[in-house]
Amino acid sequence: MSREGLRSGQVAEAAGVNIQTLRYYERRGLLAEPDRSPGGHRLYGEDAVTALRVIKAAQRLGFTLEEVTELLKAGRHRHGHPVPGLQDRAADKLAEVDAKIADLTIIRTALAAAVEAGCNDLAICADSPCCPIPFTDLAEENRHAGSCC
Repeated sequence: MSREGLRSGQVAEAAGVNIQTLRYYERRGLLAEPDRSPGGHRLYGEDAVTALRVIKAAQRLGFTLEEVTELLKAGRHRHGHPVPGLQDRAADKLAEVDAKIADLTIIRTALAAAVEAGCNDLAICADSPCCPIPFTDLAEENRHAGSCC
């Protein structure tokens, strides 16, 4: 790489992260250590912007930084070939998301029932047999309609 490149602030801005995030990812090995200018400034290539965007997109999809690190390391050893296991990891992540959606659907249903029932006092409602919120087991399908609390 030549001595020309993007400085930390330019890379961070282009990738939509802050400089502390850039440095953190560098320390964690998610980004290669950049070249330095004669004055000691970090100089990154355009590939650093792409790498940061990939990392942030993977996080947005639910991958942890540890999982992203593993995927990036595997990819670096393959040099452009598909990473074995990426499909499996994506399928696993999809199953996690589906489970979270199922849990959130149960929570939403319970909260909507509580709003509809007019529940105003958590302590009173929790002791009421007609409370729509199943405090002992949120996954239980024991919903009651009407105002009781």
